[in-house]
Amino acid sequence: MLKTPRLLLRRWREQDVAPLAAINADPEVMRWIGDGSVRDEQQTRSGIEAVEHEWEAQGFGLFAVEIRSTGELAGFTGLSIPGFLPEVLPAVEVGWRLGRAHWGQCLATEAAAAAVRFGFEARGLERIVSIAQVGHDASERIMIKLGMQLFGETVDPSCGRRVRIFGLSSDRYVTTTR
Repeated sequence: MLKTPRLLLRRWREQDVAPLAAINADPEVMRWIGDGSVRDEQQTRSGIEAVEHEWEAQGFGLFAVEIRSTGELAGFTGLSIPGFLPEVLPAVEVGWRLGRAHWGQCLATEAAAAAVRFGFEARGLERIVSIAQVGHDASERIMIKLGMQLFGETVDPSCGRRVRIFGLSSDRYVTTTR
């Protein structure tokens, strides 16, 4: 469990399925995810189960992001293996997805920064990447705020869309957070 000034990053609970399914069912939220398809409640439940298995296997995963003042589930952030993009492997990716009600408040940046800190300081990672579809300027701005640098552009073979790969080394993280 991680705390930021406004957020609690925690493991998943059964009561998170419905609110995350509502986020995943929003076409505007999913516009920049894979081929843009929305996900239903069963797909959301399966995704959460896969995340929990990743926590057990890797010692990291995606956190549920809860608004501390209200207890509302805002979405998720955290670390995962970007298996959908084999050319960057081995790698650990920081990612995030928040419901539209939580956009424009710097919550994704706050949550992702906590996940990056967790990756470097608690898990001893050497490098963290982040991947965004070309044109998803909001995600790229977050990556830049996290201190990441653009490393390249390629095509996501799972959907055929162009993506940009940003990255941050543990050495650069240490020098930018002092």
